[in-house]
Amino acid sequence: MKAIILAGGSGTRLFPLSRERYPKQFIKLFDSESLFQRTVKRVLKVVKEPENIVFVANRDYIFLVKGQVRELFNTEPIHIVPEPIKRNTAPAIALGMKYLLDKGLLESDEPVFVFPSDHVIEPVGEFARYVLESQNLAREGNILTFGIVPTRPETGYGYIEADTDKNLSAGEFKAYKVKKFHEKPSQELAEDYVRRKNNYWNSGMFGFTAQTFTEELKNHAPEIYRLFSEFNYEGLLESFHQMPDISIDYAIMEKTKRACVIPLSIFWSDVGSFEVIYELLGKDRNRNAVKGEVYLKDTEGCLVYGDGERKRLIVGSGLEDLLIVDTDDVLLITKKGNGQSIKDIVSGLKDREDLKGFTEIHTTEYRPWGRYTVLEEGERYKIKKVVVYPGEKLSLQVHHHRSEHWVVVKGTAKVVIKDKELFLHENESVFIPKSAPHRLENPGKIPLELIEVQIGEYIGEDDVVRL
Repeated sequence: MKAIILAGGSGTRLFPLSRERYPKQFIKLFDSESLFQRTVKRVLKVVKEPENIVFVANRDYIFLVKGQVRELFNTEPIHIVPEPIKRNTAPAIALGMKYLLDKGLLESDEPVFVFPSDHVIEPVGEFARYVLESQNLAREGNILTFGIVPTRPETGYGYIEADTDKNLSAGEFKAYKVKKFHEKPSQELAEDYVRRKNNYWNSGMFGFTAQTFTEELKNHAPEIYRLFSEFNYEGLLESFHQMPDISIDYAIMEKTKRACVIPLSIFWSDVGSFEVIYELLGKDRNRNAVKGEVYLKDTEGCLVYGDGERKRLIVGSGLEDLLIVDTDDVLLITKKGNGQSIKDIVSGLKDREDLKGFTEIHTTEYRPWGRYTVLEEGERYKIKKVVVYPGEKLSLQVHHHRSEHWVVVKGTAKVVIKDKELFLHENESVFIPKSAPHRLENPGKIPLELIEVQIGEYIGEDDVVRL
C-alpha cells in the first residue's frame, strides 16, 4: 500500500495566520505539531514506513515539507513531487501516480490512498482501521472515498449521497455505491441531508489502484489522460502547465460508476475557518477560546488567538462572540459567524498594490536552510532573528547597499567573510561590510539562532548577489 499526501493548498480562510508562502497545513495551530506533521504521523499508521509516502506539493513549499519531516524523524522525506504550478487535485494526484509508476514503486493492483495534509482526524487508530479494511475494495476496481457521518447540518462541506441498498461489504465495516455528489448546501438542504442518514460529508480522501485510476482518467478526464499516458514523469513535469485546473471530484468522482463511499464515524475537520479553530480549542468558563498571552474581562464566547515571535499581550473587555487573531503584522477582528468572508477579504487585499504583500509574506519567512523573522524595521535599518538548521548553509553572497552585524544567540556559526573563516559561539558577533562576499553556515548538531542587524540606504530582500 502506498499513500499520496497533498500539501499544495493555500488556506486563505485562515488569514492572517495562513499566507501564500506559509499556508495553513504548515502552521502549528494547536500545539508543537502542524496539521501537515499530524497527517504524516497518521498516515504512517496505515503505510508503516516513510518510503511508502509520496508528498505532492507546490514547488514553493518543498523546503517546508522537507523541514517539517526533518523535525519529526531527523531525516528528509524520500519521495517528493514538486508541482510546477497550481492545478488543483486531479492533476496533482495524476503527477503523484506517474511518479510512483515510473520509479517502479507501485504494482498495478496495489492500493494507493490520497490524503489532504490539513485535516484533523481523531481517533487515529480508528481511522487507520477503516483504511486498512478498505484495501480489498480498492483491489476489486472500486474508487473509494471516505464520507464522514455528519454530526450537524453543515453548509461548509460537500455531501456524498450513498445508495444504502448496495452495500459492498459485510459485518461492521460498511461501504456503499455512491448515488450522487452534492455541492455545499443551503441550511435547509443540509438539515434534510442529515435527516435522511445516507448523506456524508465529503472528506477529500480517496483510494484506488493504478489500473483503476488510469482507466477512469481515460474515460472521464481525456485532457489529463493524454498527458499522463504520453509522457514519463519528467516529461509530465515539463508539460504540467497544460493540465486543466480541476479537482478530482469534478474530473472523475462525479462521473464514474465505480465510486463507493465508506462512512467514517470519527471526528474529522478540514479546519476551514476560525470558527472551527474556536470549536477545537478548549474553553474557559465564559466560553472563550484563547491561545497566547491573553487577559479578558467581562468577555464571552470569543476566540482570541495570539501568534508571532513578539508574543504581544492581548487585553479584551466587554466583548462578545468575536474572532480576534493577532500576528506580528496583521490584526483581524470580526464577528463570529463571519469567518467564511475572510477569503473575500484576502481577494480585496490582493487588489490593493500597497496591501497585497500582507497576503503573501509573513514576518517569518521559511527557506531551504531555515527561517528568519523580521523583528523590527525602519528607515535605513532592519532587525531579524535568523535560524539555520544543522548542517545547512546560505549561499556565498554580497550586499551592495547594506552592512550586517550578526550576534549568535544559540549554537555555533561558521562564517566566511572574503578569504577569512571564523567560528562564533553564544554572545559572540561579527560585522559584515557592504560589498564583502560572505556566507553563514551551521556546522553543529542543534539549530543556530542569531540576531542580524542590517543598516544601509536600501534594505530590500533583493539586494543580494549570489556568487
